[in-house]
Amino acid sequence: MPSTPPTRDPMQSLLDAARQAGDGLPPVDKWHPDYCGEMDMVIKRDGSWWHEGTRITRDRLVRLFSTILRKDDDGIHYLVTPVEKIGIEVEVAPFIATRVDVVGEGKDQSLVFTTNVGDLAEAGQDHPITVEVDEETGEPTPLVRVRGKLDALMARPVFYELAERAVEHEGVMGVWSGGEFYPLGAV
Repeated sequence: MPSTPPTRDPMQSLLDAARQAGDGLPPVDKWHPDYCGEMDMVIKRDGSWWHEGTRITRDRLVRLFSTILRKDDDGIHYLVTPVEKIGIEVEVAPFIATRVDVVGEGKDQSLVFTTNVGDLAEAGQDHPITVEVDEETGEPTPLVRVRGKLDALMARPVFYELAERAVEHEGVMGVWSGGEFYPLGAV
């Protein structure tokens, strides 16, 4: 009688994939080409990519561009190759966190975010969660670091899911991931 292979926990597989995220991407942080100017490219708040006023609708092209994107210490986003560095505009964040999966629970849980371009990021020291609040409107802008200095804006349902999981810690509501507590707002 043939033996059946042991089944692997799908959530553990997701966590393992998130921990290997970035493997195989171009080493844009190691490339230091000359600055070549600006390109009329914009990544809008909704995660859509636009070139010269026209939306880029080919997902594979967006994914390709996303792999050579870098944000430098000057706060500017660049498309970087070994021979070129071109500035582009990013309205809020270059990616959208379209999904969050929870592995474990309580202080031991891990939150794994999936972006609109297929990146995975396990919130923790290397992938912190931040929530910026507009002083005038009070509207939150929830972000998770994906790679380098590149963030993903959490889609509203993703942020609502985090808010539902929020717990109080030292007078602040937030979530745990990777042994770190991330404030989402005051109690």
